[in-house]
Amino acid sequence: MSKSPRRLVLLDLDGTLTASHPGIIASVVQTFKELGHPVPDESELRRFIGPAVEVSLRRNGIREEDIDKGVQIYRRYYSEIAAFDDPDHPGQHIPGRLLATVFDGIPEQLNRMHERGLTLAVATCKPEYQAQPVCDHFGLTPLVDGIYGASRDSTRITKAQVITHALQQLGFDTKLGDRALMVGDRWTDADGALETGLDCLGCGWGYAEPGELESHGCYRVIDQVDQLCHAAEDYFGNHQTQH
Repeated sequence: MSKSPRRLVLLDLDGTLTASHPGIIASVVQTFKELGHPVPDESELRRFIGPAVEVSLRRNGIREEDIDKGVQIYRRYYSEIAAFDDPDHPGQHIPGRLLATVFDGIPEQLNRMHERGLTLAVATCKPEYQAQPVCDHFGLTPLVDGIYGASRDSTRITKAQVITHALQQLGFDTKLGDRALMVGDRWTDADGALETGLDCLGCGWGYAEPGELESHGCYRVIDQVDQLCHAAEDYFGNHQTQH
């Protein structure tokens, strides 16, 4: 880990580093089927990408007494059982978490940011025990300095809680001159950043609805992956203080 003062970039996972909607949506569909509830339409299914799954289940009318069951069903399909066809290996099956791809150009941008002396960490509302093997599988783990997510017991589920956890684990200290930036594609990233006193750089290639990132306070939104490193460098060069 580099010494302070550090320039820390916290990176969301789903919709920022990976196109993860196939596996998330497939797992959500199975969850609603097992709960005996009508499956939401496509636009609502895409809204499951970003927030903690229990938040989205509540938004879709799942009764409070069924939330825990729904979360367990979702986690089973997403991370525990090989229930879905593997598009890269016909005839084989994989869990939902592997039904994803890394956005083109992301590895190059992460390498470039490291070369510029930035400290990188994944900060996701996906449970940490799920996020780690996803990053391992897609070759992201060696490209970052840490991977932080929600807790298995749901005591840490919001983006603000995850950001706070990541900063604590990284030994982030503003008194030593450390500064941090959140990078993400949904309102959860923007809200979590603002709640923890950080700015949020919005990623327009992810799963945000039109105007979502701007309306939730992102200081800037970039549309292309190849703008990421330059935008991060520009932020730390031009924004001298945190909120």
